Amino acid sequence: MEVNLGKIKGIEKDVTYTQIENGGPAVCFMFSGAGYTYDKPLFYYSTMTLLQNRFDVVHIHYSYEQDITKQQLVDITKVMVGDCSPVIAKVSQKKEYQETMFLGKSLGTIPLINGFMKDERHIDSKMVLLTPLLKFDPVFEGVMSSNHPIHLVIGEKDPHYVPEKIQRIKTKTNISMNQYPDTNHSLDIEPFHTSRSIKVVESVMNGLAEFIKSKS
Repeated sequence: MEVNLGKIKGIEKDVTYTQIENGGPAVCFMFSGAGYTYDKPLFYYSTMTLLQNRFDVVHIHYSYEQDITKQQLVDITKVMVGDCSPVIAKVSQKKEYQETMFLGKSLGTIPLINGFMKDERHIDSKMVLLTPLLKFDPVFEGVMSSNHPIHLVIGEKDPHYVPEKIQRIKTKTNISMNQYPDTNHSLDIEPFHTSRSIKVVESVMNGLAEFIKSKS
């Protein structure tokens, strides 16, 4: 296994990324949340699960000085897609992969849903959406209009858990979903309970492994 750090010009500034090469035929690009970085449990163990299943993994490191979520969704999408697309292009040019997957959490699901899902170059890519921002109607509508293979994970105490929207998402045959009672936006149990929270992470990873192995 080889770990490489890279840097490339984004839409406004340089964007760094970490590429973990496992020698496999597939790659997964990861998109972090605003404060939920790649060393946090969901990303740490998602990376491990992907490597275990012979994926190369790319962590894209973007950061924004102001609260980007206060901008219009179309502007957020434009900036994040603009920053991340050069990384995807560079990695894809370096090696021709048989399969490409995208995994994002929270803020990181915005460029996936409103950007890369609508790009014909990624029409066959699997999408993993951890705690997507479903309160925003364009995000929800993007999920509903997509025909990509999607795996969606959300907690029932997440402020973006909207029961009516969840019920509609469940009607989509291209979407598999794991939802967890008593879990917040970080998929931690509320009130805080360590062993139960760890079991949630284990369940999420089992669901991810099943989705990785499923046929599109």
